Amino acid sequence: MMKYISSRSKQEPNMAGKNAAQAIIKGIAEDKGLFVPEKMPQSLGDMGLLTGKNYKEIAYLVLSRFLPDYTEKELQECIDCAYDEQFESDKIVPLVKGGGAYFLELYHGPTAAFKDMALSILPHLLTTALKKEKIENKIAILTATSGDTGKAALEGFADVDGTEIIVFYPHVGVSQVQERQMTVQTGNNVHVFGIKGNFDDAQAAVKKMFNDPCLATELEEKGWQLSSANSINIGRLVPQVVYYVWAYIKLLEQGIIQPGEKINVVVPTGNFGNILASYYAREIGIPIGKFICASNKNNVLTDFINTGVYDAKREFYVTSSPSMDILVSSNLERLLYHLSGNNGQLVASLMKDLDEKKKFEASDNIRVGLTEFYGGFATEEETTVAIAELYQGDHYLMDPHTAVGYKVYSDYVEKTGDTTPTVIAATASAYKFSETVVNALGLPSQIDGFKAIIQLKEATGVSVPRGLRGLDKKPVLHNRVVEKSQIPEAVKQSLSDDYHR
Repeated sequence: MMKYISSRSKQEPNMAGKNAAQAIIKGIAEDKGLFVPEKMPQSLGDMGLLTGKNYKEIAYLVLSRFLPDYTEKELQECIDCAYDEQFESDKIVPLVKGGGAYFLELYHGPTAAFKDMALSILPHLLTTALKKEKIENKIAILTATSGDTGKAALEGFADVDGTEIIVFYPHVGVSQVQERQMTVQTGNNVHVFGIKGNFDDAQAAVKKMFNDPCLATELEEKGWQLSSANSINIGRLVPQVVYYVWAYIKLLEQGIIQPGEKINVVVPTGNFGNILASYYAREIGIPIGKFICASNKNNVLTDFINTGVYDAKREFYVTSSPSMDILVSSNLERLLYHLSGNNGQLVASLMKDLDEKKKFEASDNIRVGLTEFYGGFATEEETTVAIAELYQGDHYLMDPHTAVGYKVYSDYVEKTGDTTPTVIAATASAYKFSETVVNALGLPSQIDGFKAIIQLKEATGVSVPRGLRGLDKKPVLHNRVVEKSQIPEAVKQSLSDDYHR
């Protein structure tokens, strides 16, 4: 049986770990580390044999390797409930050619962002895990969001029995559409708070609560335990592996590549979960040559990949790609574990330095592993130009995050001459950031995101995602804003008997 252990684990191989269900319920390890596979699952084998399969079939093949304690029936039910008519494309994830690459459109789910790919299935994985482990406590899902995770988590967990979903987002620092998506969310178990701070502040507070034994005891006495919908939860990360496998198979089916040929992958990322999923896909058999990590002006990951020094002591910028406005990338910890030769003690030391000094330096073997990555970033101006140029050239409409990825990809090709077939993760609908896209296309400037949606639709004819239509007409149900120091109290209030009475 496959085990999950902490990325900061002092355990020797083959010592007690957790099964997948236990790791998903727990969310984060007792020593503050993240759950990682003790060893990677078996390879998927000959990719040529997987052509012709649909997304659900590929999802089962991948998830059954990472979640082997789930029965075939349990896993199939989770997949069937997740990837259904709530996705606007019958392919679930279309792969579209443009700009000399292939855009993996991950935004056709209910909230028009790539987070739907994992957060549509996580509630089903979690509730199944609770039954498997015979846990009777109610689960409080704590989620920090830089924009898109919050809505996708709210959508996935709304009115799920035995759960409460509590989301914290930067009150200043998400798009108007992103904020409205969260603040109009219905459900008897949903709680949304803006915070006077940035994503890193929210993420740090959530992680601290997970590792507060006094809080755990207090909640346990009231029948609650904490879990997470952020990508620190292995149940969020593993479903993201699926779409990179899917992309490779689609390229095979189109004759773009032959079995065994390498592809490159470009991922605009802030918290490093999405690009880490592509690394896991490589580990189970997808031939990936280069992982191209794209950052915005908050380019801490670019600097780390290029220098081996992670330095979060820098100015924080609010940009037009807010889901990447992050200085402390949680999932990087998992990569450090794998590149260090599964050295949990080393990772614990690095994370201690990051916590105390806001900085750490990679070991030699980690630096060697980083050579498989290319790090680049795009300025705000470069992002805007990329949106305009690709639309004018190929009539392909990108959101700012995807545009960051495309700009960094263009820089990579110019610098290296590498023409390997490349998949770019298209992470959100352009309509979620319509003000930015309208400006990029040279249309009359709009401050109001909803007026910009109308303007963008009239100018391009691109369909507006179902989940965004009429969003501005829905009543705001959540308008609470708290100081970052008040986050623990907001959680207690949300779970209190008085609140639910």
